[in-house]
Amino acid sequence: MKPFQIVLDTNVLISGLRSKRGASNALLQLLNDPRLKLHVSNALLFEYEQLLRREQTVLGLTDERIEELLDGFCAIGVRHHVSFIWRPTARDTDDDFLVDLAIAAHADFLVTFNVSDLQPVESYGIKVVTPKRMLEILRGVP
Repeated sequence: MKPFQIVLDTNVLISGLRSKRGASNALLQLLNDPRLKLHVSNALLFEYEQLLRREQTVLGLTDERIEELLDGFCAIGVRHHVSFIWRPTARDTDDDFLVDLAIAAHADFLVTFNVSDLQPVESYGIKVVTPKRMLEILRGVP
């Protein structure tokens, strides 16, 4: 079976690091699962870093741990240099780089809590889902 191609919004990363009990954390734990293939871009990695550093104290992360996390995303993720822009697509223009990456990556899923803002990406054949729904899909729940 071909792995699901996914783009993971920053809000899922932060949520998963805030709580070990939710769907976001469970999904983060599965990023090495052969059923998933994570896609990243410089813009997404920069946003990950910016928010991890902003939330560093709350999350209890050291500078070294942030670097390890970012290195891990680079190691397991397929990196894309996004040289085109499909804008405007997202309802929140700050999320357009996610749309650009999802299209460039031929992603199956964009995993986010901002489902309504990113819904327009579905016109490109990319499903916008919450972490909980992504876990259900991995379990085969229709």
